[in-house]
Amino acid sequence: MKQSIICSQIQDFEVDRSLTMTHKPQSGDVAVFEVIETNKHTRIQLQDGINHTIYPGDRLLMAFGTRYATSQLEGFVPKDLLSEYHVLGQGGVVGEVKHMHVKYEERGPTRLKLIGYATKNGQVLNTHYYGPRLEEKSFEGRVPSGAKVILSLGGSMDSGKTTTAGYLCRGIRAAQSNVSYIKLTGTVYNKDKKFVQDCGAHQALDFADFGFPSTYMYELPRLLNLYQSLLDRTELVNPDYIVIEIADGLLQRETSMLLSSTSFMSTVDEVIYSDGNSTGALFGIQHLLSNRIRPFAICGSMTASPLLIEEVQAFTEIPVVRLEDLELASFSEYFRATSVAC
Repeated sequence: MKQSIICSQIQDFEVDRSLTMTHKPQSGDVAVFEVIETNKHTRIQLQDGINHTIYPGDRLLMAFGTRYATSQLEGFVPKDLLSEYHVLGQGGVVGEVKHMHVKYEERGPTRLKLIGYATKNGQVLNTHYYGPRLEEKSFEGRVPSGAKVILSLGGSMDSGKTTTAGYLCRGIRAAQSNVSYIKLTGTVYNKDKKFVQDCGAHQALDFADFGFPSTYMYELPRLLNLYQSLLDRTELVNPDYIVIEIADGLLQRETSMLLSSTSFMSTVDEVIYSDGNSTGALFGIQHLLSNRIRPFAICGSMTASPLLIEEVQAFTEIPVVRLEDLELASFSEYFRATSVAC
């Protein structure tokens, strides 16, 4: 059996086949699936953190969850019992696909058969609550160590948020300061954490550390509790800076909720915005300003083009910075002396 990374803490379980026709799954419920057909997803990230190829007939230990990915797919935990299920994410998330990007429509999702639920003492195991998972805290708005919090936002999926966050960590490390990275929302997959660690972060955490297969469709109070729980874990490295990344774009459900939350934004000292094109960058900046959030800089994949930089800079005073600017020890010169709220 291939055990996906979201199920890495699951041990000593029995497979209950009888529940397949009676139990309606919840987010985080763990089950054994058999691969019927590989389509979009041909690999799964296993508990060793390595991506492994899967084949029809393989048995996989995975967890039910949701996913929101504008350039890939949207999927949910099924409300009804189904004859087959779909791989939603390479980190081991299973559900029912609702929408797919047109580039994947012809191939379709990788199809699975539910073999049985992972149980212990008659209870279905859930990634939120089983094993040595960390206990969630109640939100207090407390930032450990008096660290400065920098929020990395983007206009959409693949706009450059993680790369921006990683190079910020390089600059902080070059300035001889301690830095923690937190990916607060998204779908389980450790690529982003590993990248930012490679960039120099002293610590990299994400929602999956608390058993979340995905954060899509969770309510704000639960996200704030998760945020506090992750913040408290940064005390282990006593950071001077904490770089927070929120997945997907400004208009995505959880991102929008967090940016509209006074409780969340009161913990944020600085915001940096990433985008892939000039018009998107200008819309994003105006959207943030209308919500009284003023980024200290604009970055993202658009900065690979000098022409796009010039287009943006002609319409805003907020500086456009390249990755090579962020990784310098003098990165903090871009910060304003005032609060992020404008």
